[in-house]
Amino acid sequence: MKPIRKVLIANRGEIALRIIRTCREKGIETVAVYSTPDAGAPHVLAADESIHIGEAASSESYLVMQKIIRAAEQSGADAIHPGYGFLSENAEFATLCGDHAIMFIGPSPESIEMMGDKTRARELMAKANVPYPPGTQTALVDISEAKHIADQIGYPVLIKAAAGGGGKGMRIVHEEKSLESAIKAARSEAKSSFGDSRVFVEKYLEEPRHIEFQIFADHHGNTIHLFERECSIQRRHQKVIEEAPSAVLDDQLRQKMAEAAISAAKSCNYVGAGTVEFLVDKHKNFYFLEMNTRLQVEHPVTELITGLDLVSLQIDVAEGKTLPMKQEEIEKRGHAIECRIYAEDPTDNFLPSIGLLSRHRIPSGPGVRVDAGIEEGQEVPVYYDPLISKLCVHSENRKKAIEKMLRALREYEISGVRSTIPFCRFAVDHSAFRQGTYDTHFVQNHFNAELFGNFDEMNVVAVVSSMLKMNNQNNSSSGLPSVESPNGKGSLWWQKRNQKA
Repeated sequence: MKPIRKVLIANRGEIALRIIRTCREKGIETVAVYSTPDAGAPHVLAADESIHIGEAASSESYLVMQKIIRAAEQSGADAIHPGYGFLSENAEFATLCGDHAIMFIGPSPESIEMMGDKTRARELMAKANVPYPPGTQTALVDISEAKHIADQIGYPVLIKAAAGGGGKGMRIVHEEKSLESAIKAARSEAKSSFGDSRVFVEKYLEEPRHIEFQIFADHHGNTIHLFERECSIQRRHQKVIEEAPSAVLDDQLRQKMAEAAISAAKSCNYVGAGTVEFLVDKHKNFYFLEMNTRLQVEHPVTELITGLDLVSLQIDVAEGKTLPMKQEEIEKRGHAIECRIYAEDPTDNFLPSIGLLSRHRIPSGPGVRVDAGIEEGQEVPVYYDPLISKLCVHSENRKKAIEKMLRALREYEISGVRSTIPFCRFAVDHSAFRQGTYDTHFVQNHFNAELFGNFDEMNVVAVVSSMLKMNNQNNSSSGLPSVESPNGKGSLWWQKRNQKA
């Protein structure tokens, strides 16, 4: 293997910018690819070169393998970083890169394929003695098999797509009469999302916590872990808030789960950055959920507690270098929290809120990190994931990290679209989060959308507040009512929340 000179980033948004920054620090040139609506996107402007690859739909641009390969060849890129999403866990694409003598910055196609098939992954975990939830090891054959398994392991059960992820092709079933319809719905969604209708059944764990371990492996047989992240604050089975380390793990359980994560990685001869995800029940039993064969959205919290650049490590490993540290040399320092700031409306089942980002003022200060993929004055596109940014904080302990995150959320100003900022404030300030007793049912158990009042009013308040600041006027001379940031304790939103609470 030889040093990488130029990397094409087969992605967009904040993760493309994230990769560009590390490449620049390592003296590596970068190539951005973009669809028509992304022509003026920050990642396109930040890269050394940029190449148009198609129209708005991902199926015509970011998911078209031949267009990505052609762009790499056209630009002279000798490596492709897939980021996350899109083609990042596509074994066929990883193979295609190799066929064209382009380095794929990620694991081998074989590892991607093995861990991408959830039923095959369960078989590997059984051989590696990694615990997984009771249920089927292989895809369901028919409804009678499903009924038999469900009766054995007991309701509630979970129907899951064999080729799935991200909550798609997943249904919770509490009683037998709902089983057949749930399987049909899961199969249909799995076919639509992944082109594969296979599903399997596993025991649904009550009060589960979603905890994942970041692992790294090189080509020389070294495999390490970089501790855990807790990802239990979710909506629609998708993460919104993550923290590292987890508040529920003691040193003994952490060690057991870390060893299981490394065993999972070794079971498929893994090389590169990967994440082994587990569910932990209320009795602190843990079970393998899946392995993501790529960089995770929430990787910054691991970077903050370890001081490591995971993208830089990915590149080093792809170049054939040995991991620069041993397990005993890695320390976790302090506590980190990430809030994903989506253009979504929490009062309407977190549906996307698309439009012009007319105001985007990010917080700052020691220990505050914002990875943003969109800037003020740009449109939040309807075609892709509505992530605006990832707001991360780091402090010496969990209590101080919580207070720093709440301060940063209060300072964060967004207008033009509805966002998850108010929800994140609610969640991080909630007693269940503060005490570390929350689980994946946090939204359904604690979140009442009515408390959040009228989001349109929130945007008006933000605009009025901004006008007052810009014109250096005080409230008494302006004739306007007293207002603060829409997230402040003097705001109309906060008053409504307290009235309804």
